[in-house]
Amino acid sequence: MVTTIDDLVARAREGVHRPGPAEALKAQRAGALLVDIRPAAQRAAEGEIPDTLIIERNVLEWRLDPTGSHRIPEATGHDLEVVVVCSEGYASSLAAASLRELGLHRATDLDGGFVAWAAAGLPTRQGDGRGGREGDHEGDPQGDPPES
Repeated sequence: MVTTIDDLVARAREGVHRPGPAEALKAQRAGALLVDIRPAAQRAAEGEIPDTLIIERNVLEWRLDPTGSHRIPEATGHDLEVVVVCSEGYASSLAAASLRELGLHRATDLDGGFVAWAAAGLPTRQGDGRGGREGDHEGDPQGDPPES
């Protein structure tokens, strides 16, 4: 049997609470990491959520694995609460599932993504593609993750 992308997304969301925008903001204010995985061009076009950690999707697992050699300082342990943000809440569901596979059992994603956040009238700012607290950028002292 062939698996479709809809099947993968449905599996990634099984039994997982996905907070809406207001609940995600409350979690962020209580110390959860809001992690924006959108590419720079998409953040520039759509806008950004203030005080998010920017980690593009291609290095997400390396930066948040608390046991990994390429982790960021915020990756303090497996009990870390992480809310992944993409544009509409699909890619983020897959990314959060991958983080849970690494043992980050509190990883989830923003239901509806950035689009829902903005539609709810929550704080946003003009995107320049580099805003937020960057967890991955050129010249990262922790280096690039290993090639696959």
